[in-house]
Amino acid sequence: MNFNVDVLIIGAGAAGLMCAIESGKRGKSVLVVDHSNKIGEKIRISGGGRCNFTNLNTSHKNFLSQNINFSISALNQYTQFDFIDLIKKYNINYHEKTLGQLFCNEKSQLIIDMLLSECDKAKVVIKKNFTVDKVEKRNTNYYVFSDNDTYTTKSLVIATGGLSIPKIGATDFGYSLAKQFNINVIDTSPALVPLTFTDEILDMCNQLSGLSFNARISHRNVSFEEGMLFTHRGLSGPSILQISSYWRKGDNISINFLPHHNFDEIISQKRQKKSKQNIINILSDFLPKRFVSIFCSKYKYSKNISELSKHSIDSIHNNIKKWMIEPKGTEGYRTAEVTRGGVNTDELSSKTMMSKKHTGLFFIGEVVDVTGHLGGYNFQWAWSSGYVAGQHT
Repeated sequence: MNFNVDVLIIGAGAAGLMCAIESGKRGKSVLVVDHSNKIGEKIRISGGGRCNFTNLNTSHKNFLSQNINFSISALNQYTQFDFIDLIKKYNINYHEKTLGQLFCNEKSQLIIDMLLSECDKAKVVIKKNFTVDKVEKRNTNYYVFSDNDTYTTKSLVIATGGLSIPKIGATDFGYSLAKQFNINVIDTSPALVPLTFTDEILDMCNQLSGLSFNARISHRNVSFEEGMLFTHRGLSGPSILQISSYWRKGDNISINFLPHHNFDEIISQKRQKKSKQNIINILSDFLPKRFVSIFCSKYKYSKNISELSKHSIDSIHNNIKKWMIEPKGTEGYRTAEVTRGGVNTDELSSKTMMSKKHTGLFFIGEVVDVTGHLGGYNFQWAWSSGYVAGQHT
């Protein structure tokens, strides 16, 4: 059978649903298709099931992209406060957790239900378990073929996400389609993902598995200070996930275990007042004893403060304040929250999200080379980019 719609959106995630709502509000006939039998699964599992749906501090500075200014227009056209207004309209209770992160008080399904309700009001049609066999462009129309059916549209929106969390259906569909239309794709890699190690570092992480505390993690000129977690595979926690988006294989990261303490001052005071105190006990006043014991054992720090040479003090200082280690990799897309890279923003209009080469072809959300920091920023990019495309389909 042949079907004709004004707007066809491939991908029923956050960005796709937002685009559908806005297109439908403008009186367009809208069809959203998705290969999954579940709608908005990434929304449902996010934030421990409570959906970190945006961040009060959202600005373009919270995003990575080869064009760091690309996200400005979309984020200005539809802000975090616009989405908060929508949340309030549906009486969804929420709270600020840390650093501007907003979470639902109850289950994230409420966000999905809200979006589906808005779609229903806008007369949006959603088809699940939909397989796209082929996409073609003929003159000014796009043709999407599925089984024995053909769907024709003037506006085709690609909202298929990235490669992160394949267990909920992530694929490379969006990137493949972009390449089919001769649109450049920036190399992709896992982002907001735990880092893995081998050898001695991994052994230490294994011994400390489950231990978490605050630390400042740096890579070149970028730093994040939040919780860090030791795991059986390496390091995780918010600060590690944040830095992973910047890290490249072969690079070192630097960890400051005492970001708010002057190490030299601590040592000086102890030498004057408690010169016979063991360095392990001194450090245990500021850091978890389990960590200090294993860390000092690794570097053979066990003497009283009065017995330590200047060289030893400098060594302890460097390892506590600037521990340089080289991750061997990441846990990959399996546990990555998002995908770094994607459709090159040079190929798209920042004001409309439409392809510069192909009128009526849009790319939105995670499939685009715009990657947010941890804390609700990636959802805000989905809402904003989806909204913008919805005004121009």
